Order: sequence, then structure tokens, then C-alpha cells
Amino acid sequence: MKIFSSIGEFKTDKKVVATLGTFDGVHIGHQMIIKKLVDAAKELDAESLVLTFFPHPRMVLKQDHGIRLLNTLEEKQELLAHLGLDNLVVQKFDLDFANLTAEEFVKQVLVDTFNISKIIIGYDHRFGKNRTADIHDLKRFGAFYGFEVEEISAQEIDHVSISSTKIRTALEEGNIALANEFLGHAYHFSGKVIHGKKLGRTLGFPTANFEISESYKMIPQNGIYVVESEIEGEQVKGMMSIGINPTFVNHPHTIEVNFLDWSGDLYNKTLKVRILDRIRDEQKFNSLEELITCLKQDELATRAYFDRHVEKSTTTR
Repeated sequence: MKIFSSIGEFKTDKKVVATLGTFDGVHIGHQMIIKKLVDAAKELDAESLVLTFFPHPRMVLKQDHGIRLLNTLEEKQELLAHLGLDNLVVQKFDLDFANLTAEEFVKQVLVDTFNISKIIIGYDHRFGKNRTADIHDLKRFGAFYGFEVEEISAQEIDHVSISSTKIRTALEEGNIALANEFLGHAYHFSGKVIHGKKLGRTLGFPTANFEISESYKMIPQNGIYVVESEIEGEQVKGMMSIGINPTFVNHPHTIEVNFLDWSGDLYNKTLKVRILDRIRDEQKFNSLEELITCLKQDELATRAYFDRHVEKSTTTR
């Protein structure tokens, strides 16, 4: 998959089948649309293309800096790269772009730059300055400029919307299993390992403390989770704590992972952490002994999770 950092960078001699949207999460609903796009491009001997935007339009148009997204731009690019796409165009979304009229967008972007032969788009899609144009306008432009418009049905678009809403709700509630079901992959984040208070080490459970640089990245509800990360080419199991560690006074909100059966220096390294299951809620303990006992139970639960899934993968081969 080729990645272009603006519409103006894109060049091709072939016809193009395109779709556009934010595709936050690249979940099962999005994957269905991308498959439709890739299949249509193959049928027409054309190139498939996704046009997406960064920053999120709501951050620009509504100054919604409190928005939480399922993906960083890098994560979105990585997920889309596995879906058989030919081209991904990431357009900077700013007020100049937002002020393009519907016909300016169609003529300058879809026709003159993308050489579009077909666009696959939702029945409720709106575009152009102030989002004044709709699917009927797009079909009218298509008839005039010579490209086909394939309308994604209300049922399919509702599936996409429902998936997005359910994923966000599931993450807010800590239901990572449900979120992963709708995503079609494990929810994950990448972060740099930083120095913490080293409380875990004193308890016999040393942890890597993670710093997430993108403030808009959605983090699941506080609690204890089963996770997995690749470290030096090895898949390493772990258990993760998200929260304020209420057993300790004035403890800041942290994301900490205790990696099982692995030791080494991770400081300043950036790791991707895949969140697989939730073990329990965050708890306040009356003593360090109670906390250590519970951490030992968490480790057993984590190991049991991986044992079950190894058995499942073995029996289904």
C-alpha cells in the first residue's frame, strides 16, 4: 500500500475506485467497505484508494479537543495496510479544505487528481462547504463528469455506526472482549516506557510504565487487563494496570505492564501493547499483603487466559 500525505502528492495513470471517511478503529464495518472497494477495483482493473483526514474534522470544525479516537494516524495506516488497499491518501484537514464547495471537491480532487472511475460511499454521506451536498448531488456530478457512484445501503452504514458506538462504549466500560469482537482485532496502543515510582518492583511485580504521547488516544476504563507485546522479536505475555492505584495515597493515573517470564531494560523504548481481556476492576486494598495476594491471583488468571487460547488454537488446527 502506498501512502500519500496529501491529495496533491497522488499520481497514477490508472483509473481509481475510491472511498473516503475517517475510518476510526478500522473495525469490522470499515473492513466490509474496504473489501467492497478492493473487489470493485480488481473488477475494473483500477487502483483502490482510501481518502482519510487528519486531524479529525471535529477537532477543526468544532474545536473538539476532548474527542477520543480509537486510532492514532500511525495505527490507522498500519491496520489499513493489511486490507489489500493500493493507495491511502491522508489529507490535512484544515479550514481551507473544509471551505471547498462540493463541486470544487469533486472537480479538483475526485476528477482532476484521482482520475476516479467509481466512488463507493454511504447513503447518508454529506460533503462540501458546510456539508451542504449529499448522495444525490454526488450522483449528479458523477453523471456529468463520467464516474459511477455506488451507494452503501442504510443497513450497511448503520452497521458501521453501531460498531463504532459499541466499541467506544465497551472501552469506557472496560469490556475489552466486546470491543475486540467489533474491531475484528485486538485493541492496542503504543507508548514509550518511562521511569515510574518503582512500587511494583518492591512488591515483586516490576512494571513498565507507559507514556502515551497522543492525548486523543482512547484508553479503556481503569482496571487490570491481560496484554501481549512484542519485545525484541518475542511475543511476551503480561498483565496491565490502568488507573490511580488507590492503595497508595496521591498516586497519579498510570498505565503499567508487568511482563511475565521476561526481564530486561525497556526504558525509552516504544512498545505496542495489545489488550486481550479484562481481569478485574481497580481495587483499594487495606494492606500491601492483600495487594500482593491479589497480584498473584491476577498472574494466575493471566497465565490461564493464555493457556486456554493456546489449547483453543491447537484443537482448531
